[in-house]
Amino acid sequence: MSDVDVVVVGAGAAGLGAARTLAKAGKSVIVFEAMDRIGGRAFTETDTFGIPFDRGCAWLHAADRNPFFPEAQAAGWRMYHHDMGVDHLYFGRQLATARELAEMAGAEEALASALEEGSAVGDRLSELFATTPAGSAAATFAGPMDFAQDADELSIADLASAADLDPNYFTYEGFGALVARWGADVPVELGTPVREIRWDGPGVVVATDRGTVRAGKAIVTVSTGVLAFGGVRFVPDLPEDHDAAFDYLPMGLLTKIPLVVRGERFGQRAFDDLLIERRGHGDIYFLCFPFDLDLMVGFVGGDFAWEIECAGEEAAVDFATERLVRAFGGDARKAIGKGAMTQWGSERWTRGAYAAARPGQAGARDVLARPVAERIYFAGEALAGPLKQTCGGARLSGEAVAAAIAGGG
Repeated sequence: MSDVDVVVVGAGAAGLGAARTLAKAGKSVIVFEAMDRIGGRAFTETDTFGIPFDRGCAWLHAADRNPFFPEAQAAGWRMYHHDMGVDHLYFGRQLATARELAEMAGAEEALASALEEGSAVGDRLSELFATTPAGSAAATFAGPMDFAQDADELSIADLASAADLDPNYFTYEGFGALVARWGADVPVELGTPVREIRWDGPGVVVATDRGTVRAGKAIVTVSTGVLAFGGVRFVPDLPEDHDAAFDYLPMGLLTKIPLVVRGERFGQRAFDDLLIERRGHGDIYFLCFPFDLDLMVGFVGGDFAWEIECAGEEAAVDFATERLVRAFGGDARKAIGKGAMTQWGSERWTRGAYAAARPGQAGARDVLARPVAERIYFAGEALAGPLKQTCGGARLSGEAVAAAIAGGG
């Protein structure tokens, strides 16, 4: 492997964006990717259901600022503007009343105001919700189903710095397929995990299973989950505040449990949002029949998502099926066919869905955004500013870091 100006670790949206920006600026660059494909947590496959299914990110959030949106338009992707509000709410078997739906909407509005204006309470999101069924449903939608963490594990300050992600678009052909199409011309060393980055010399020395390369700088775009687990060794150790930032920005988990449903719609229309709230543990949200397909895509998030992934796919499909049966009656079982489960929590090269700051640790993102010795730079969804936790934001993060390096930063 020949020496290069910059090594990019990871070929997700951030890594691909960084590599394209560096190459355009005339810098020599090599991209190492541990997986056997590009895209990272953007991954569309057709094997499971015979149609495009996004196992990772699926919505083009903040389409007016998302760099992938014009890519989707140019590609002729079929898209649907999705408002992502709860259309149907159940408490176990019981359909919520109009009053309870209004209470949930009021709780969501109060949350938005508190995040915009600041709050006198502490920095734990759960403190902003009333302990009522409607308040619990709002906390579920804002916490596990949105930020992939339970509300008591989320920083209010971190959420307050996130942008309003509307307009949101869902695409039939798949967000992962779009990222793969956009990044197809980037030369990437697939199946090549980076094991060690040594930075005690004038540049960096990057060791992989296929050899070692020297570079002036490295851009690390792998998840905070991989970094917290020691998936990449740094020699010498990183500064303590950088190392701590990996732990202060743990990976949340949002697990999909898609079910084939034929001959029945349960009173739901295409793209309706259904939340089934339990008074205990184990809430589930369904995106109903996207593009009028015979598919209901279930989502579980936060601590319960980790638990259900440990239980396995069969248990997850049983759980999602039973939630629909309890809500819509025993005949629902006859309509439900094949199911599946995504498993980003156990994926070695991601260790979760996306990063969220622990209460009191919102500043960890700023720490991680600072380069180490002007040689090691971090980028990705965890460092995407207002578009944190999004694929489009990850790309912009990688492009910004690469532009700074190309400009002498």
